[in-house]
Amino acid sequence: MRSPDGQPNQRHRLRRGQLLHAPVQQPGHKRRHGVRARQLTVRSARSFLSGDRGAAGNIEVLPLSVLVFVVGTLLITNAWAVIDARMAVSAAAREATRAYTEAPDASSAAGRADAAARSTIAGHGRDPSRMRLDMSTQALARCAPVTIRAGYEVPAIHLPWIGGYGHGFDVWSTHTELVDPYRSGLAGEAQC
Repeated sequence: MRSPDGQPNQRHRLRRGQLLHAPVQQPGHKRRHGVRARQLTVRSARSFLSGDRGAAGNIEVLPLSVLVFVVGTLLITNAWAVIDARMAVSAAAREATRAYTEAPDASSAAGRADAAARSTIAGHGRDPSRMRLDMSTQALARCAPVTIRAGYEVPAIHLPWIGGYGHGFDVWSTHTELVDPYRSGLAGEAQC
């Protein structure tokens, strides 16, 4: 390799024990007898890696690593609890809407929707008492849209086999379905 001026590059490889730079004597600083200026030398990889400088002790690292492991496991478990609650609430809203639209009359539609949503939540292994169902004023008529919103309280901390503690936040899902225009038992004509 050549330098920019075209001359051969005079760099050479440093050998073991060779000085990287000359010791620097600062002005006005007297050198005391017996104290040598630190000289940086090229060391072999074996001598550099054999020391214990910068190594962390086992005892000091164990509590920190256990803490990081426990917190990470709790975060992953809680994230999965939210995803699982979202799937359960989505299924509950869908089944409640279907039960409402297929009810024989308007007076029993809300009760059937609530029962279907609670049984779906229980089927997903969740507590039905934590679920909320929001059924705004719905008309049970041909081609009428029926929208039901289901919510579930996700605990702040969810531990496997033990359960959840505290109120973290709510997971909501909404499902809309049209009442069948050709079904029997409903008054009026289809306006779809």
